[in-house]
Amino acid sequence: MLGLLAKKVGMTQVFDDVGRLVPVTVLRIDPNVVVAQKNEAKHGYAAVVLGVDDEKPSRVTKPYKGQFPETISPKKHLKEFRDFDKDVVVGDSLGVELFEGCRYVDVTGVSKGKGFQGVMKRWGFSGGRRTHGSKFHREPGSTGQSTYPHRTFKNVKLPGRMGREQVTVLSLKVVKVDAEKQLVMIRGAVPGINKGLVVLRAGVKK
Repeated sequence: MLGLLAKKVGMTQVFDDVGRLVPVTVLRIDPNVVVAQKNEAKHGYAAVVLGVDDEKPSRVTKPYKGQFPETISPKKHLKEFRDFDKDVVVGDSLGVELFEGCRYVDVTGVSKGKGFQGVMKRWGFSGGRRTHGSKFHREPGSTGQSTYPHRTFKNVKLPGRMGREQVTVLSLKVVKVDAEKQLVMIRGAVPGINKGLVVLRAGVKK
């Protein structure tokens, strides 16, 4: 499976092949350096480890630096891709040309954090009547029993922290690829904050 690490750099509009104006999210692909390779004989599976963004030498510990070859500077972000479909060697730099001819991609990222939310926003509860004196507007309602057992069962939908979870969105359409600037323009909901890091993979369903 082909994949790269990319960064969200904003949104814009482009014209497609038939002249329609399409809103797109722009992803920039910085050089993805092959840091390590894993094989069946030694590790039990085949994989490629990619790294992006050089880390400051003052922030690198000796154990972390030890996993990088001498010819490669330590990277801030690492990602392992199993069963990589392209033949690469340690030290290779991969870019947007990896997705040449790919029409759909899958994007994985950490969703935006929304803080502590009630059940109406977090789970879509309808709430109670909004009339005067109902005393039940946005509350979750009953969470247990009035008799034995006096407890709340597991997996009950309650208020709590919302967002900041790993999300994968499948089959997003690639509208345009700019090989010169290493940009991929995608139509659809790309998870994560602006300037956030996402994992871009070739679409598994299309």
